[in-house]
Amino acid sequence: MRGKFTYVVWIQYLGFRFSGWQRQPGQKTIEGMIRKTLKFVRPGKSFKILGASRTDAKVSAFRMAFQLISEDDLNDQLPEFIEKMNENLPPDIRLLRMHQAREGLNIIKDARKKEYVYFFSCGAGNHPFSAPFIVNFQGELDIDLMRDTALLFEGDHSFHNFTARLKEGKQVRRNVSHCRITENKELTANFFPDKHYVLRVRGDGFMRYQIRMMMGALVLVGSGKMEPAILQKALQEGEKVSIPYIAPSSGLFLKNMELL
Repeated sequence: MRGKFTYVVWIQYLGFRFSGWQRQPGQKTIEGMIRKTLKFVRPGKSFKILGASRTDAKVSAFRMAFQLISEDDLNDQLPEFIEKMNENLPPDIRLLRMHQAREGLNIIKDARKKEYVYFFSCGAGNHPFSAPFIVNFQGELDIDLMRDTALLFEGDHSFHNFTARLKEGKQVRRNVSHCRITENKELTANFFPDKHYVLRVRGDGFMRYQIRMMMGALVLVGSGKMEPAILQKALQEGEKVSIPYIAPSSGLFLKNMELL
């Protein structure tokens, strides 16, 4: 790449029909679709993309960022660039805004204060149109117990039992500043169930599957298959506790994030 001009692009997407953010051979991904559209909108131009978060298959985002490194200066044409991209992207992916990146930005390392939300219901099955947004857990759940148990995640803990394929030397201590379950009031539709809930989690960073395994543990507690004390033990350094359930990905949304 000749010259280098770096931008932060803020994006939102519904991930239900995609195999996650990261480009994968033979798979439809968010990054892959953005690359394809960039090549169409700016033929012959070289570029590089770095995502601030690698969301899994079917996970969505209200507000996420990626770093675009371009061979030419786009500062005088940012509104036109966003409009052209949105005209050619599929309707479940949309660019929100774009600005020049500060010098030295590394969007992977500098992404902080992430907030995730997980929408769910229990009992009778949801309307089929709810599937991309809300996970339905069959059977009844003790929501009050789940609310109380969710508070155990708040603070600085070892989350080594709440991730997949843990590598040696991985930093597993994470600080969760907020973890609460409430009735959902922010995402609504007339085909949503009458009562449904949202788990809201905030922190500086999360490991792969961490939120989904936290949600899975809370479902096990709410269904009477796990005692809250077991979950509390799982957060203690050196304790090996199996969390046998990873909640489905379609209820998970990256709601917001900040960059240093």
